[in-house]
Amino acid sequence: MLLAAGLCVLLAPVAGALAAAPGAASPLPPGEYETRRTCASPLPGQVSCMAEVLVARPTAARAHLHPPGLSATRQPQGFSPAAGGFGLRPQDLHSAYSLPTSAPTAQTIAIVDAYNDPAAEADLRTYDEAFSLPACTTENGCFKQVNEHGETSNLPFPKTVGELEAARKGSNAQVEAAEEASGWGLEISLDIDTAHAVCQSCHILLVEAAEPVNLDLEAAEHSAESLGATEISNSWGGPEEGTTAHEASGPFNHPGTVITASAGDNGYLDWDSGLGAVEFPAGSPHVVAVGGTRLKLGAGSSWAGETVWNGDGAGGGGCSTIFPAPNWQQSLSNWSSVGCSGTRAVADVAADADPYTGVVVYDSTSEECETFYKEGKVEHVAKGWCVLGGTSLASPIIASVFALAGGSGGVSYPASTLYANDPTMPTALHDVTVGSNGECDEPFNPSTGVSGCTVEQEATACASHHICLAGSGYDGPTGLGTPAGITAFEPSGKGGEETPGSEGSGGGSGGGSSPVGGGSPPGPVSGEGPAGGTPNPGEDEEEDEEESATAAEAATISALAFTPATVAAARHHLDGLSFTFSASAPVHVHVKLSRRTSSHHHVHWHALRRSATIAAKSGRNSSRLATGPLAPGTYRLTLTTAHGPARSLVLHVHP
Repeated sequence: MLLAAGLCVLLAPVAGALAAAPGAASPLPPGEYETRRTCASPLPGQVSCMAEVLVARPTAARAHLHPPGLSATRQPQGFSPAAGGFGLRPQDLHSAYSLPTSAPTAQTIAIVDAYNDPAAEADLRTYDEAFSLPACTTENGCFKQVNEHGETSNLPFPKTVGELEAARKGSNAQVEAAEEASGWGLEISLDIDTAHAVCQSCHILLVEAAEPVNLDLEAAEHSAESLGATEISNSWGGPEEGTTAHEASGPFNHPGTVITASAGDNGYLDWDSGLGAVEFPAGSPHVVAVGGTRLKLGAGSSWAGETVWNGDGAGGGGCSTIFPAPNWQQSLSNWSSVGCSGTRAVADVAADADPYTGVVVYDSTSEECETFYKEGKVEHVAKGWCVLGGTSLASPIIASVFALAGGSGGVSYPASTLYANDPTMPTALHDVTVGSNGECDEPFNPSTGVSGCTVEQEATACASHHICLAGSGYDGPTGLGTPAGITAFEPSGKGGEETPGSEGSGGGSGGGSSPVGGGSPPGPVSGEGPAGGTPNPGEDEEEDEEESATAAEAATISALAFTPATVAAARHHLDGLSFTFSASAPVHVHVKLSRRTSSHHHVHWHALRRSATIAAKSGRNSSRLATGPLAPGTYRLTLTTAHGPARSLVLHVHP
């Protein structure tokens, strides 16, 4: 199951601060900014974007014209995106990461997101014109916008800008829908602007899921691949808890296609959200997991250093408790110091993600995107322009760098290319050696977004293993490093065809100690419960044995969701879990309930003595698990069949 959340962080109105280099402007005035979420928290079974907007309070902050992290020689008078006075421009990304602007062969970058951005193509045109980029339109064949089934018609809500504006003025439910769609619209703008900024010869395929729910996003992922995408960027994700290793063989297992996924914006094991889990799909060994950094620019926008992003948000990562470490990770020379034993480590590679060093984006429909600037003593408002960050930025950067390198080059699992090249090309990636994405209890600096903790304090979250602490060579927060040209992304012919490794056990082939901060790997969730969730048919069942086995093997569970009554009761008094799901064929389903516990940063799911086996019919099913009164805490409901992947939901029971 994908408990996904978009990983976009919005910063407005300035590109923000780095540690000031000689000649750089001073940091932003302290206490002039505040942040807020652009998307509401999702109901169980749904997904959400995680956009954060940094809003400038009046006067001093609005009057601060230029990004303090940029060289003083690059600061023009007044507001001019093309002149570089607002956020990072396409040329800044190319200079910092030593990138060409065009791919050697035809490449199509797919962007998978939820809802519809009715102004996506028009806004991309405005962005391209501002920075003198080649036009990318439907008319010239560069841009294509489809729904989750690959159709150019019947796009999701909102179908038009007028429909979005009308919803903003409608009932409470319509306003909520408009806010949710607008948040994902910002995500879409960030993704397509970044992809076209980095690879200016690439075609852009925008695939929009009807809603931010599992089935829709999975369908969109398949459509992106079937429509010929050479790279697919996923700037969303959610805790991998409840996901099984079998699920990686579905929407994200497309050998030969580069699939990138954001590692998250809440730090090591999502500590800032309190969920204690690695992001999925970033944890899947079939994708390139992308971490986040804080980028520093020097003269001419050259690369002047990067550190792990941690402060007002933090790059994600950690040890998977579901997926085994791919062969290419376990062959790392410093693998024993990472702390993941035989399980998958996140991330593989990284790129700029800190909103304070974010990129300029244009979105005409967002109510958040308006920038204040001055010409002399006259203050102006530039609507539509804003600066965005998060690993939502890092994912399309890396997907586009792969495109600039010519795509996968026939390698089945392109993440392995990075590991195969690393020993012989030590300078092909910037090795990020400073910082940690571990937990910090101190407030961050509101003027710079920098963490209030020392690196040593943050690294205690993983006992100072490299899974949350940057260092020479591979580390969890930044993987093997950040782009320094494209050679690290070009297949070398040395190990690039390795498979991700066995998926039979969450512990992988490494065995040994449990992953740091992640508890003991439980293995695939479908293996939990009596006989791995094998149904126990009634004594009077007289179906043909071969026919039953075929049906059971074919049956899958989908669209699992708690009923609204259960969600509402979780806030007051809950003594049973009512839920719905769909079955592709008649099948016996084992239902199990677990409770989340943690100690010393180790997360465990403790199975409760409440389970049931139900006979599901083909199609939609409703059921209820009697639990008695549930104490406040976090619970996981898991449904398994004999042969299909498990499906899970997480529910928070409030005091």
